[in-house]
Amino acid sequence: MTSDSLQLERSAAPTEVDEPKYAHYGEQASVTEGYIMGTPVLALCGELFIPSRDPLKFPMCPICKNIAEALFLSKG
Repeated sequence: MTSDSLQLERSAAPTEVDEPKYAHYGEQASVTEGYIMGTPVLALCGELFIPSRDPLKFPMCPICKNIAEALFLSKG
């Protein structure tokens, strides 16, 4: 995996039965494809989601947030 593929994008997860509870981080290219094609994306936390909503309207998934912070801090 190259550092280019580690770029992340925040996205809401509408695959939950009701309204999405969290916005998740996923690989940028996968999230873009998910918005266009409606394909599921694997979030950093392991949740599968189909991006389709404004992620800024949802709280950030705490697991995704912790993983993303650890990844970005370790690049120093």
